[in-house]
This record gives sequence, C-alpha cells and structure tokens, in this order.
Amino acid sequence: MKRTKKAAPVEQPRHEAELSAYQRALRDRLLAAPVVAAPEPWRPVFERCVPVGGLLGIGFAAHPDSGHDLVMVVSHDGHGLFDAVTGEKIARDRDPAPEDSTPDSAADLSCPGLGPVSGNRVHIAGLFGGGLHMTTPDGWTLEVVTPAWPNDRVLLSRDGGLPHSGPYGEHWWHLFHSNYSELRATGFSPSGQTLAVATSSDLTLWTRRPASVTAAVL
Repeated sequence: MKRTKKAAPVEQPRHEAELSAYQRALRDRLLAAPVVAAPEPWRPVFERCVPVGGLLGIGFAAHPDSGHDLVMVVSHDGHGLFDAVTGEKIARDRDPAPEDSTPDSAADLSCPGLGPVSGNRVHIAGLFGGGLHMTTPDGWTLEVVTPAWPNDRVLLSRDGGLPHSGPYGEHWWHLFHSNYSELRATGFSPSGQTLAVATSSDLTLWTRRPASVTAAVL
C-alpha cells in the first residue's frame, strides 16, 4: 500500500482574552451615553443632516474672501462644496473628469477644488483612506469608539479623551451614532472652527462661528 504524507494538524484558533472588569465598565459607560446636542459654543450648521447618497469622503478648504471653512464632498454623484458657517451649497460638479472623480487617483488622496477654491486641490478623507484633525489647539478632542460593533459612535470631549474622567454632559459628549450607515470620516477643520461627520449617506456639520445668514434649505 502506498503511503501518503500525513497532513499537518490544523492549528486551533486562540480564544480572545475576556474583557477585564475595567474594560467592561468602560464599554458599559459608552453604551449608556445617549446622543446629545453639542455643547456651546458649537452649533449645528444644518437643521438636519444633508443627504448625500454614495458619499465617499470629505475634505476642508477655506473661502478666499470670507475666510469661512468650506467642506468638499465627494460622492458617486460628483463633487459638492458647502459653506460650513451658513450651510449653503455654493458649488456643484455632477460630472468631474474620470481621473479626478475619486481621491484614490492621486497619490495624496486629493481632488480638484471647485467654486471659490478652483485651481487648488483638496485632500479627501474617507473610504479610500486619509484623515482629518482629531484635536484643536484649544483642547477639543474627537474620538470614534465602537462598543457595539459595527456601529461607530463619535465622542467630543474636553477632558483629554478616553477614559473620560469628567462627568458625561459636562466634559464629554456622544454627538453621533452611526447605526444606520457606514462612518466615512470625522474630524475638525484645520482652523478648529468646524466639526464634520460624514457617513456613506449623509453629512453633519457643527461650527463655532456665529451664523451671519440663515442656512440655505437643501
């Protein structure tokens, strides 16, 4: 009888270590924190989030005249540019050139600007990678936590971040629960005056600048 080589035994997967009592308490604390409004001086830019089907990523720029933060949105339906103080959609390109339609075509994950920032390129964070500022110079911090995978939660804090020693609603806040769409990107603008959360289906913005005009109905 011909002998056959014996197959190596399949290695059994290692069991993940159970959470410690400290980790369970931290997870339970995050799960128990309800979504609340952002604290002053933050205010929502839109009355509700702006629907953007097939959103791929977002990036920040500055208006050359007003100095307002601008948010560029890249989606399957093209590119859009929002004023992050008034909420106005100030530019739209429904048919960008194929080589510029998504940021992964560029080594620095950027797309050409539009409207008042035409001629510049805007770095885009989202599905293809990249990132936004997660802190501001005056101490605000953003974190993404997932105590109940796969739903991400966005936390804003002023106590240095996890494990959040300060009381909830005074030193840290649960601003956004992505329990209906995939989180694409979250972060502050370089100026630290705008906070953005983008999912695969919508955009939500907060600003620290006062509203000079009523936000446009979109």
